[in-house]
This record gives sequence, structure tokens and C-alpha cells, in this order.
Amino acid sequence: MATGLHGPRLQIAGDRQSGQDVRSQNVMAVTAVANIVKSSLGPVGLDKMLVDDIGDVTITNDGATILRLLEVEHPAAKILVELAELQDSEVGDGTTSVVILAAELLKRANELVKNKIHPTNIISGYRIAMREACKFIEEKLAIPTESLGTETLLNTARTSMSSKIVGAEGDFFANMVVDAMNAVKTVDDITGKARYPVKAVNVLKAHGKSARESTLLRGYALNLARAAQGMPKRLSPEGGIKIACLDMNLQKARMMMGVQVLVSDPAELEKIRERENDITKERIQKILASGANVVLTTKGIDDMALKYFVEAGVVACRRVEKDDLRRIAKATGATVVMTLADMEGNETFDPAHLGTAEEIVEERVADDNMIMIKGCKYSKAVTLLLRGANDYMLDEMDRSVHDSLCVVKRVLESGSVVPGGGAVEAALSIFLENHATTLGSREQLAIGEFANSLLVLPKTLAVNAAKDATELVAALRALHYKSQTVESEAKLSQMGLDLVEGCVRNNVEAGVLEPAMSKIKMIQFATEAAITILRIDDLIRLEAQGDGGDE
Repeated sequence: MATGLHGPRLQIAGDRQSGQDVRSQNVMAVTAVANIVKSSLGPVGLDKMLVDDIGDVTITNDGATILRLLEVEHPAAKILVELAELQDSEVGDGTTSVVILAAELLKRANELVKNKIHPTNIISGYRIAMREACKFIEEKLAIPTESLGTETLLNTARTSMSSKIVGAEGDFFANMVVDAMNAVKTVDDITGKARYPVKAVNVLKAHGKSARESTLLRGYALNLARAAQGMPKRLSPEGGIKIACLDMNLQKARMMMGVQVLVSDPAELEKIRERENDITKERIQKILASGANVVLTTKGIDDMALKYFVEAGVVACRRVEKDDLRRIAKATGATVVMTLADMEGNETFDPAHLGTAEEIVEERVADDNMIMIKGCKYSKAVTLLLRGANDYMLDEMDRSVHDSLCVVKRVLESGSVVPGGGAVEAALSIFLENHATTLGSREQLAIGEFANSLLVLPKTLAVNAAKDATELVAALRALHYKSQTVESEAKLSQMGLDLVEGCVRNNVEAGVLEPAMSKIKMIQFATEAAITILRIDDLIRLEAQGDGGDE
């Protein structure tokens, strides 16, 4: 007798795993992903070379970039990839740390489950630990930037870059990044708060010369030339330049797809051709009549149309990137125009759509020409021109500079920093261990494991620097225990690792600083990700449905 239909087996087209099997499998997948990025943590971390299916090579040690290019299959490991992207978008730096911490939290939680502690107890313990850790950072470890002086910004930028390809030239690039962020400062009219938009800093890459030849250009630079040589190279009229931002073709008007015109008299053909030319001419004249002396379009401008711009002494650029056009529109107060049609069905160009800036210049950099728009009306745009030996190096420099810009933005907006080099993790580890002993419930074990998990970051930093991790972390913990138990020694909470000398030092005095927000977000995101994966105790994998023939 067949028992398949009546037995306890799951009656779905697929297989089911539950309980400890799933947890162990998830932990294995997450640990495998964390191990890939582990060796790239810290100022002496190593780079990864990633080759995709069509042979494109990326060399990087940015955690979010590595995970994005890995194309992870396992559903639990995908959570880590999203976690790194979340940290990247929220803070901009600390992507590798957040993944390593989440994996360690999960690994230790799995050990507790094996020791008959229920996942719900572990989850509530982790939540308590996360809240207490964030509170401790804000109250005890965060240092207001006013008390440290202007050097703080340079130090945070330098710390962010120390693990990247530009770390060797840290001082040079830190100055450039801080200048760029200060240049794009805008004040919100409603709240009165200062804002520092990272997107207002345009990054251009040009081959040749060394990294030290990189420069900060005051103005928004476009990596393209004027559309015709007859146009002026520099425009700076009295009232400033008026910029028209178009997202439309300025080429000879053609019939729409599928529209046919049947002509019985061949003489009429010429009239049709003339009219096609006139339509474009009229459009250009409407744009020029509004007072525009710079025209930027994302589409093409044909030679016939260029003639009118050259005669009017207007600078026109074609095939501008849409992102660039949007940023220029925002900086100059222009509106991106997609069509000249108005409500009445006529074609008009409203002068209110024009943006304003002080001047436009074409400059030659390396083998390319660049258009610079200077003195934008609304936000001060700046451009970082990066120079380097090859594409791989330039791409990695771009990623490093972007992380550093984000870090400086966070410090400027939040106004507090914490010592780097494992100082925060060691302090939290001691604090949470002591806090765990005050609880009489099962959560005590989970908080104790959370405290130990945090030590994975200083340990990894030391291992990557080829130093004795056990000895260094023990020395660091001893100092932080003293700082929390002896009131006169509170300053020891700033002690962190010196990975070059292989000793423990005061990282605030040494200038190794990170935004407090970066650490808080890292702990919050890593805990949430670990809890999400820990809650899973059943995995049902459905079989792929076969095609049902022609139906």
C-alpha cells in the first residue's frame, strides 16, 4: 500500500529543511561571504581582483563593491550583500566591518542554539545589547568635534582612506576632500541647518600623471568638448551665462515611425525637406530668443543646427550624461526641458527654464577637452579631477574618495567622532560583559556572546597587519577595563591599536578617528541582519516549474 499520500511528508513540489540543519547551513553561507571580505579590513588590508563573466576586471577592497560583484546565490548570504549596500548608502564607509560583525553574531548565536537556548531568548538578548551599546557610544565614547579643532575633519578623511589605494597619499587627498565638502556647503532655508551634498562633488577621471597630480576644480566639469570649433572657448558676459538644459533632439525633424507621406507631385518633395529644416530652425531660434547663451542637451545636435549656434556665439554641448544634466540644472536653477510644446499646442521656450552661472570655459586636460561651468547660482559645485596610471587604479581611487567624502559629510552634519583602531569595539565588549552579569535571565548569555562578537573586528585588524592578535587584543581589553572601573583613568577609553608598530596607543591623539554615526549604524544594521537570519528555522525550496507545452 502506498503511504506517500497519507504520510507526514510535505505535499509540495520541492524539498524542505527545518530546525538546526537550516541554521547551520545559513551560518555556513554567511561565514563564507564574510571570510571573502575579512582580509580586506583595515589600513593594511589586501585587495581583491574580481573578474566577471565577460572578462571585466575590478580591483578593490571596498566591501560593498566586492559583495555586489560576487553575485551571491544563497538567500541568507544575500541578506549580507544588502546589508553592505545599506551601510554604504547610509554612512558611506564601514561596509566590510558590518558584514564581518553580522557573520560573527550569527555564528555565536548558532552555538547558543546548539546549547539548548531558544532563538527568541537570543534575539531579545541581542536587541538589549544593541540598545545599550548605542547608548554607551553616544554618552561615553563620542567626542564632539568642536573640542578637537579643525584637524578632526582631515583626520577622519585620512582614517577612511588609510585602508584604500590612496592611503599612501592620505594627507594630500584628505585636504582635497575636506576642501571639496566645505565648498559645497548649503544652508536649508526652513531648518537653518547646514547640508553637505556629496552629489554636488563631481568626480572626473583622466589617464596619465601620478595620483598626486589630481586637482580640485572650482566649478562643475563635463568630460566633453564644445559641439563645434567655431564656438567661443570662454563665455563670461556681464549678467552671467544663461544655461538651457534640454533632454531632446536638435536634429532635422523626421516623420514618426510608421508615418508615411504619399506625394503625387515631385516638386512638393523639396517643400517637405525645407519644412523639416525649418522646424528645427524655429525651435533653435525660440531657445536663443529666450536669452540662452549655453545649450546642453542629452541627445544629438546635427551640423545644420550647429550653424545657428555658432552664428549666435552660443556654446552648445551634445550627448551630456543625464546625471550630469540633472546636477547642473539643480546647481544653476535650470529646468530640464523635454519638449517645447505648451498647453495650447504651440511650441514655446520659457526664459524661466534657464539656469544662471558666472562663466563657462573649455579647458584641456590630458588628451581630452573639458567644459567647466563656474559660479553656479544655487549650490557651489566642485569637481575632483583624479589622475592615475590605469582604469583599475582610477576606479578604485574614485571609490576611495567617495567613501571619504561621505565620512566627512557625516562628521560635519552629526558633529561627533569616536576613536578608531578597535577602540570602540573593545570598550563595548567590556561594558556589555559587565552589563550582562546584572541580568538574571537567559538573555545574559546572548549579551555575553554579543560582547565577544565585537572583538572580531580588532582581532581581524591585527591579523591582517601580521601582528599577534591575541596579545594585542588582551592588552587593549585590559586598558579599557581600567578606563571603566577606575574613574581617574577614563581617558584610557581612547586607546586603540597601532597596526604599523604593533602596539596600543591613544588613537584620538594619533588622529585615527571615525564618525560616531558610522559605529552606531554598523552595530544596528549588523544586529538586525543577524536577527533576520536567526529567525529562520524552515527552508522550503520549490522545484522549478516545467513548461506546459504550447498552451
